[in-house]
Amino acid sequence: MQPPRVTLRKPLVEAIETRRSGDLLAERLRAAILDGEVEAGETLPPERALAESSGLSRGSVREALRVLEAEGLVRPRPGRGGGAVVTAPGDGAMARMVDGFVRSRRLPLRVIQEARETIEPALARLAAAGRTEPEMAYLESLAEGMEAPGLDQPGFARLNLRWHETVARASRNELLGALLHAMSGGMMASTSEPGLARAELRAEANAAHRAINRAIAAQDGDAAFRRMERHIRAYRETARAQEEAEMPMDRPPPES
Repeated sequence: MQPPRVTLRKPLVEAIETRRSGDLLAERLRAAILDGEVEAGETLPPERALAESSGLSRGSVREALRVLEAEGLVRPRPGRGGGAVVTAPGDGAMARMVDGFVRSRRLPLRVIQEARETIEPALARLAAAGRTEPEMAYLESLAEGMEAPGLDQPGFARLNLRWHETVARASRNELLGALLHAMSGGMMASTSEPGLARAELRAEANAAHRAINRAIAAQDGDAAFRRMERHIRAYRETARAQEEAEMPMDRPPPES
């Protein structure tokens, strides 16, 4: 006698995920902030009021506020009459998100090089149109600082990163500038390598910075694009040996 045939079927009902109430409240508050219903500098209602209006426990409200604080959308104001003050998310918020993305996937330095080749020439072109005279003067002072005799490699790396971030600010494109800032930890780590301290490599980088500065000063966007593209590609060729190393993102960007 043949055994009964068993037909394997996809489950009629798959697992149902129930989101935590704190996450749902964070989502609604986030939407209110990003849509401009609550503006930067304003204070959210107190925990008790949020708990009453949402029907949630104060524990769930605190959980939602912690999520928003981690995202850079609110900051706690201690003391009497305190609360959660709405803040405009800055470059640091994106940097934290990129850091988490990179760490969780253990991405190699190569991804920074590829991203820089895509982003930085465009930033240089935009900077040629948008830069101010004070920004131009600062770019020149940074280029001069990188040429100082006896400058060690970490010091050179700090000035180099400031130069690149100043070009990004001069572009007047906040999104692209924030993306570059988000990569600053990996950029700082990669340019601090002792192997990049050779005099000829330093001289090539300094010459590239001066050439890009001249193009930006002359408001020649096409020349700024080409020279920045050439500069980033030359650096990638120099650093190719370490491209597959895991990207170190834990070094903070230099002080501005």
